[in-house]
Order: sequence, then C-alpha cells, then structure tokens
Amino acid sequence: MKVTQVYSLVNDVVKEVLGEEAILQEDLSNVVDIGKTIISTDNIDNYVGKLVNHIGKVIFVNRKYSGSVPSVLMDSWEFGSILEKITADLPEATENESWKLEDKKSYDPNVFYQPKVEAKFFNSKITFEVPISFTELQVKESFSNAEQLNGFISMIFNSVENALTIKLDSLIMRTINNMTAETLVAELGNGGEIDTTTTGVKAVNLLKLYNDKYGTTLEVNDCYTDSDFIRYASYIINLYKDRLSKISVLFNVGGKERFTPADKLNIVLLSDFASAANTFLNSDVYHNEMTALPGYETVPYWQGSGDDYSFDNVSKINVKTASGSIVNVSGILGVMFDRDALGVTNLDRRVTTNYNAKAEFFTNFYKLDAGYFNDLNENFVVFFVG
Repeated sequence: MKVTQVYSLVNDVVKEVLGEEAILQEDLSNVVDIGKTIISTDNIDNYVGKLVNHIGKVIFVNRKYSGSVPSVLMDSWEFGSILEKITADLPEATENESWKLEDKKSYDPNVFYQPKVEAKFFNSKITFEVPISFTELQVKESFSNAEQLNGFISMIFNSVENALTIKLDSLIMRTINNMTAETLVAELGNGGEIDTTTTGVKAVNLLKLYNDKYGTTLEVNDCYTDSDFIRYASYIINLYKDRLSKISVLFNVGGKERFTPADKLNIVLLSDFASAANTFLNSDVYHNEMTALPGYETVPYWQGSGDDYSFDNVSKINVKTASGSIVNVSGILGVMFDRDALGVTNLDRRVTTNYNAKAEFFTNFYKLDAGYFNDLNENFVVFFVG
C-alpha cells in the first residue's frame, strides 16, 4: 500500500479553516485516490516488502434505475398484433315534428339513421434485445466467498435491467416528440418549415402571446426566468386544462370532436420551466395554489441534454416524423395531451437462455417488444417560446 505523509498539508488546511491564511491552491494528488482499472505489482507490504496486499472490502455498484419519463405505458395482450381504436362522430340534430303537426300528413318513424363510426388500426411494433453472458467457474478465482460472487452476478443482472429501462424511456420520449412535431407541422407548418414566430390554438407560442398582450420585446433566452412571463405562461396553461375538458375540434390535428377530463389529462413540462415557476412564482406569494401550475410531470429534456444542458439543447427536438416531415425546433416548454393520444402498448419483456457446454458459460438474451402509437385525432397541445 502506498502511504503518504500529509502533515504539512493538514497544517495548512487548519490555518485556512481558522482564517489565519488566505485560500491557496492545494495539491490533492497525494490525498484523494481516484482508483486504477488494473492494480500494479508494487502493491506490497511496508514491513518485509514481499507480501502482496489483499482485497479487504468489495463494493458492487448495484443501483437500480427507475427511469423518469411520463407514464404512458398501456396494457399488453397475448394473441394478435393490431390495436383497433373505434370512435363515433357526434350525430346531427334534426327537426322535431311533434310541434308542426298537419292534417292527414304521414309521419314516418321507420327511417334508418346510420351512426358515423370510424376505426383506426395501429399495427407496428419495434423490438431489440440485450445479450449478456455469464460464467461462474472462471470468475470464482477473483472472489473470496460465495456472497461476493453472488453480489457480482446480481450487479450484472441489474445493469441489464437499467439498460432496458433507459432504452424504453428513450423510446417513450420519442413517441411524445413525434406527436409534438406532428402538431407543430399541422398548426405552424409553412412550406416545409415551422414558423415559430407565430402561434396557434394547439401549438401555443407563449412568448408571442405575452409580448403582444403587454407590448414588450422579451427574448427567448430571458423569458423562462422572467417572473411576469412565467406568471402569464402559467395562467395560459391553466386555461388550457379547462378548455380541453370541453368538447371541441380545435385541439387535435384530425379536427375531431374530443374532450379530455382532468383524470385523462397528461401534462409534461420541461424541468427548466417548471423549476423556474416554482422558484420565481411560488416563493413570493402567500397563496401558492393561486399561481401553481396544474398537476404535471417533468422531463429534464425532450430529446437530449447536449454537452452542456443549455436551454437551447434541452428544449429542442430534431426529428423526421412518422408522416415524413422534418422538424427542428427549440423552445418547447411543455405538452398537454389526452391519455389516448399516444402510448406504449403490448409491451413484452422476456428472457431466453442458451448454455454453451463446451466453453462453460451461458448467455441471456433480454428481449423487448412494444408498439408505440400516436393518434392525431386526440387532443394534444404544445406550449413553446419562439
């Protein structure tokens, strides 16, 4: 073991802590051990210089990752593949002839009025697998007892589960991003480009609405930390929660008569915006419920963090949609959608195993199948700044 004398350093540290000296640059290279992948042969005792140091404690990094994406998982089924979704249009009213009776006129009650029903079929599925091999005989020599070996195997199992969770989370976010992009194209598409300087009913430019209403020139980079803008944005988002609860054709791309009650509504906000709302609004009022946003989930980014977690990166989507449109837009603060607008269905996670008797190892194949769908006939609203 390497042993370093640090009496000089700790004496200086005490003087800094007590205020006797100014804060100086400290050399921590001989204090903190950042570890090595392979230990060198010079790890011997400090007595006879021949005895190899032994491992005294083994720690397995075995932490389960639960994921942090919106809850859009739906049910699974064993047979068949197609998800069929049936909807009925609102029937039209007709004349009530009870109040316009005429002498000797026939009133025929035997007319057939066919309901207008539409069926949509979703029949696509994506799949992938994560293979990992395990040995027991060959790795026993690296551990001191069965408990350490079991801990090592458990760590590998957990790493696979974490990998599956991360991949599933990423696909769920892509399902939301595609619906966001489809809505932006339908509402603000202009010759293949998205005009983010305008606003619509289901693609809502909160910054434009704010600047137009108050005659200001607030910029994108400043708006999400501006308390007045955040207050206004929260007000608009709260309004939409009530608006979607009333039946309308305005809030879905297909123009269908739809309504979304509160218990069927999903609200997902970008963490940057949600955190700003909590910090800049709720901290300076006595009645937080008057300014608080409605129940929501948060995501740290829609597509990725980039290399710096800048607002431009975390608020951006850059996708080719399922309908073939290219959408590259930043400034997305949140989305609000019906439970039936998108989801993950027929999720099937399973494990198959193969044992190789010749080399004495076995391989697990962790497989995942699922269908990811967007229904453009259901309510979906995008809130952004641009």
